[in-house]
Amino acid sequence: MTFRLQLESRPVASRTMRYVAPVLAAALTLVTGLVLFYALGKSPVEAFKVFFVDPIKDLNGITEWLLKASPLCLIALGLAVGFRANVWNIGAEGQLTMGAAAAGALAVHFDGATGHWLLPAMLVAGLVAGAAWAGIAALLRSRFNANEILVTLMLTYIATFFLGYLVDGPLKDPNGQNFPQSILFGESALFPLLIEGTRLNASTLITLLAIPFVWVLMMRSFVGYQLRVSGLAQDAAVYAGFSRTKAIWMTLLLSGGLAGLAGVGEVAGPIGQLQPSVSPGYGFAAIIVAFVGRLHPVGIVLASLLMSLLYLGGESAQIALQLPNAITGLFQGLLLFFLLGTDVFVNYHLRLVRVSGGQK
Repeated sequence: MTFRLQLESRPVASRTMRYVAPVLAAALTLVTGLVLFYALGKSPVEAFKVFFVDPIKDLNGITEWLLKASPLCLIALGLAVGFRANVWNIGAEGQLTMGAAAAGALAVHFDGATGHWLLPAMLVAGLVAGAAWAGIAALLRSRFNANEILVTLMLTYIATFFLGYLVDGPLKDPNGQNFPQSILFGESALFPLLIEGTRLNASTLITLLAIPFVWVLMMRSFVGYQLRVSGLAQDAAVYAGFSRTKAIWMTLLLSGGLAGLAGVGEVAGPIGQLQPSVSPGYGFAAIIVAFVGRLHPVGIVLASLLMSLLYLGGESAQIALQLPNAITGLFQGLLLFFLLGTDVFVNYHLRLVRVSGGQK
């Protein structure tokens, strides 16, 4: 008589596992990472310290942690609204890029301008540019039933090439020794610092405002209820009179606009100019953040802090342990891999089944 483990469907999805799965995925990512460090000839204890402790051991580290978490959280909030409605925006990186380009163009054109109007104008430009870039996918989806996953993803590459054209063409710094970059933005085009001596700036306040806004929209508004129903049961939503086209447009414009604001936060914050790349992949990493955070604003805040720590830990490991730049992407991939694996147990559970000698 032998026994084997078998997956069996749960009669009802486990609410406990839904919230335990991200924690379990993070723990498995940590354990696997330590094993990989050991295989690379590094001390697991030292590697843990370098990756997860050293980056936030002082005020500068903590502010950098918050600075990187801010765009991740802002983008993931917008994506989560769409994902709940079964609208899949995978191109937030491109929308961030277009938002940064639009804001940067204003900063360069009005260089030297005084007054407090330029930065708000850049925010509006970034919001509109990001939403408009996502609006292309909304138009193609609602009019021609084009797959928004493919459209938003392909538009990302177009946005990247467009930014490259700008910084190597019309917006190129004439005194920049032929480097593909714009001039440094003036003071009126930059977010003020929140803590002197650090890079933490007022762009993080936009994220703090977006968190309760998205929470109310998703959890306490009739519009949010319509979007959730549309995502869970599209036929029921149509029967109830909820417009699918409206859901597509609303979620894509919202997620694109928030991604565009994140782009403004980067170029008018820590970067201070336009460059060929204004993001280390925040738009793609925010997809993982949204799912680790269970598409809930509070969970997204915690998940963005975790993902931000992975970015900082990767940079620290490159310096202290002489590891390649890919280490950050490796940990992000592990986190997503284990999340997908542990998510199985939301709807299934393991059961020990007795197998007779004649069965295989």
